[in-house]
Amino acid sequence: MKSNLKERLRKGENLLGTMITVFENPELVKMLKVCGFDFFIVDCEHGSFDYSQVALMFAMARECGIPPMIRIPEARREVVLKSMEMGAAGILLPQVESVQQAKDLIMYSKYAPMGNRGVALMRAHTGWEKTPPASEYMAQQNADSILMAQIESPAGVAIVDQLVALDGIDVLFVGPNDLTQSLGILGQKEHPKFIEAMDKIITAAKRAGKFSGIHLMSTDELKPWIAKGMSCNLWSNDVNMLMSAAREGIAQLRK
Repeated sequence: MKSNLKERLRKGENLLGTMITVFENPELVKMLKVCGFDFFIVDCEHGSFDYSQVALMFAMARECGIPPMIRIPEARREVVLKSMEMGAAGILLPQVESVQQAKDLIMYSKYAPMGNRGVALMRAHTGWEKTPPASEYMAQQNADSILMAQIESPAGVAIVDQLVALDGIDVLFVGPNDLTQSLGILGQKEHPKFIEAMDKIITAAKRAGKFSGIHLMSTDELKPWIAKGMSCNLWSNDVNMLMSAAREGIAQLRK
């Protein structure tokens, strides 16, 4: 499935995804598509999903036309390669604190000459269909796939300009819980230290012609950052959406 997410970002669209954290049923993917999400990310950093579960969700995504992404635990060749071979439209790398981490992500996820991704074309990422000439297909894959560096510490904030200078890194993505924790202000997203870090991230991305985003549970918290120019964002997750709706309904029925 060809992903047009990067093209849409370049046109100035605001993309909205969510995180799958617990539920591995592929039908959930179709539900997210029907609800109107532009993409989703399967959390394989904190989540306990195995490769086969992710592959099934990605297969459903391919069939119903919603780009699937994955948050991997680290930029290791096996993890990155398998994610791309399953058909990931993009990869979110957490806890980026060095340029080398980002370079490793590019190396393992992009075909030559950008990187050194292994070549196997009769796989899920091709939809099991005959591809155009290999060089043409691989160049298109390099162009379309989205790589996101998750900024979650002062060390990450300090190198944002270097990260977005890399050909292959498309999005600076903020993990607010870890970032506020590492700043010593856990959960204080109105704190001047957090605001300063966010402004630096947004400015760096814009200056480089790249993009930025954040994951927040509250629509009221997310809207101001969209207004400030963050265009590749996550709202809520599978567990939060289920439990919030359940609590609201039960509260209404027990009044």
